[in-house]
Amino acid sequence: MTRIIEQFAEISSNYDAAFVDLWGCMHDGVAAFPDAVAACQGFRQQGGRIVMVTNAPRPRASIIEQMRRLGVPDDAWDTIATSGDAARMAMFTGAVGNKVYHIGEAKDDPFFEPLKMLDDPAEITRVPLQEAEGIVCTGPFDPHADPAVNRPDFLYAKTKGLTLLCANPDVVVDMGDTRQWCAGALAQLYTEMGGESLYFGKPHPAIYDLARRRLAEFGTFPDDRIVCIGDGIATDIQGALGEGLDSIFITGGLAAEETRTERHPDPEALSDFLTAHQMSVSYAMGYFR
Repeated sequence: MTRIIEQFAEISSNYDAAFVDLWGCMHDGVAAFPDAVAACQGFRQQGGRIVMVTNAPRPRASIIEQMRRLGVPDDAWDTIATSGDAARMAMFTGAVGNKVYHIGEAKDDPFFEPLKMLDDPAEITRVPLQEAEGIVCTGPFDPHADPAVNRPDFLYAKTKGLTLLCANPDVVVDMGDTRQWCAGALAQLYTEMGGESLYFGKPHPAIYDLARRRLAEFGTFPDDRIVCIGDGIATDIQGALGEGLDSIFITGGLAAEETRTERHPDPEALSDFLTAHQMSVSYAMGYFR
């Protein structure tokens, strides 16, 4: 039976570092969660390190700006690993060619800014689909539209043999009280149609490699002293399992209804949910605090 805890401080002394999800855990896209901020600050005050690990399809500099705007202060974290940075590394090493068709909103334009850490990055040009050598998907053009609107373009792309680089494996996210589609939903559709999709965020290894490299700037941290915290069963929790890391499942996010979470998840509903997804977690908590 998964142990349900009231707050992170109950078990935080077991860990030296935490990989913490942002959206749904630290904020809802509109404002920061004060209790989550306090939990991170408290962990850092006792010597712990916080790596914000996010499937946001943007460089970490833009994530810092977003966190500050939403009310997540600088003293609540140490460093950041983004799906965008992991995917940008692949794009600028030529994973989907030099001429790419971009699916996404204007807010994701920083994804295409030059990557200074590479000595000889590929020259990337955004072109119409008919001229593309590959697809870069940072999210839907319209996050409220059914992903199926992309079927005609995806059929054409599959016929051409184009690979789709997915910069955010999340399928959905909650913006306040409104659920929106993410890039993962489009990549899933393209794969189901027979196309090839490359993923770089949670639960896939590339973003954890990046998180570990950034954590290593602060010292040596064995895996049994790292805990992953997040609300995505198919991203945060599956990723933690794949990396052999402990996890805290925040049930009041994407799975609030299924786990019947009020302040805490209902134990029976939580057990049924985990069984249905064939997942196990070290701990569960209604909301990160």
